[in-house]
Amino acid sequence: MSPATQTPIERVSSDDLMQKALEVGPLPMHIGAVLVLDGELDLAGVRATVTERIGALPRMRQRMVRAPLGCGRPIWLDDDDDMARHIRAVRCPAPGDERALLEAAVACYTQPLPTDRPPWCAVLVTGLAAGRSALVLVVHHVLADGIGGLGLLAGLVDGAPTPMPQAFPRPRPSRRRLAADAWAGRWRGLARLPAGLRTLRPAAAELGSGGHPRAAHCSLLHRLEPRLRIAVARVPLEEFHRFARAHGATVNDAVLAAVAGALGELLTRRGEDVGHLVISVPVTARTSSTPGAMGNRVGIMPVTVPTGGTGVHRLEQVAAVTRARKSSSRGSSAALSRPVFRALAALGILRPLIRRQTMVNTFVTNVRGPQVRPTFAGATVADVIPLGIVSGNVTVAFTVLSYAGTLTVGIAAEPTSCPDLDDLRELLQAGLDELAVAPSGPGASGS
Repeated sequence: MSPATQTPIERVSSDDLMQKALEVGPLPMHIGAVLVLDGELDLAGVRATVTERIGALPRMRQRMVRAPLGCGRPIWLDDDDDMARHIRAVRCPAPGDERALLEAAVACYTQPLPTDRPPWCAVLVTGLAAGRSALVLVVHHVLADGIGGLGLLAGLVDGAPTPMPQAFPRPRPSRRRLAADAWAGRWRGLARLPAGLRTLRPAAAELGSGGHPRAAHCSLLHRLEPRLRIAVARVPLEEFHRFARAHGATVNDAVLAAVAGALGELLTRRGEDVGHLVISVPVTARTSSTPGAMGNRVGIMPVTVPTGGTGVHRLEQVAAVTRARKSSSRGSSAALSRPVFRALAALGILRPLIRRQTMVNTFVTNVRGPQVRPTFAGATVADVIPLGIVSGNVTVAFTVLSYAGTLTVGIAAEPTSCPDLDDLRELLQAGLDELAVAPSGPGASGS
């Protein structure tokens, strides 16, 4: 076989391996979403639809395989497993409302995915109120970051691009080719070293190295149990965006301000006095959420946010910090964090360190979704609820998705350490509402 016709070797990226190394909590590192559908779908139809369209998402038909010794990083191999095995159905408990749907979704979302086939699953939830059904999509974080997950959604909805026919499964590359490719990759890495060194300054700026205090010592950091609850808050996107922009801020800045205020009030009710929180914000290097945009390309930006004052006061402070920290090389902080995390994992000390970390109090992940409702198997996707996860010793995390004119915030919490999740949801809802309807003219900040 000539080199031109040989199967290309697809390596698991360093960013993907970093996500694998970060799987240190009692819950698996999944990303996911609940697609609420206007219509009652059946399992056979969902299986047929997903199986037909999965060809547009090659990575969803691959599994990660360790390369032989001396042959470099793990590789992605085609897997001819029956796609129908990834798709099943459950019935939602009565009364079939959003709370019952979220409980059913969490039960699916927190189950470990098989390691002997592509790590994803889809669960049809039937029995919802108002004649609706839902599709819970779960993908292991090694496959995709948040924007890559949107690429999965884009590849499954009606009207998605039809893939070009190609041979499948492609043959496994020989050990000789893997070894040669590994050495070529090492030489390419050396050639890219000068460019990599030039990213260190923006990477350090994104991380804010030495420029922010340690995370507040409070009950938000605690040992996790293998349990999860999800609650949801929503706000109209246009009003929220308009208000943020009027104060020189972004939607993400406004979310951080609302989250910090809600958590600060929750801690006050718990009898804890906390003046600031450090929030970890993933920063993606992607510009595309097309169906082929899988894998991980994410950096980290820790942001210190005050918990007191008005929402406008917090918003203006957050906006000033994030403007100073953002660089033209978005996601560049992975260049620093990636080798550190992987080295700690290789030494066997990453798990205890993350379970006792005092760098961040919570995570806020923001993903921009489509603003026009697509259909799936002929049913309108009425709503999309993002599913987040807690890890390390962080007991509450937030996943934000804009979709069809609504900003939805999914709150993931470990219920033993956060039994007051419903209170937190109400506080966050009030904080979001404050930043969507408060006056935005001169003097609105009260300064």
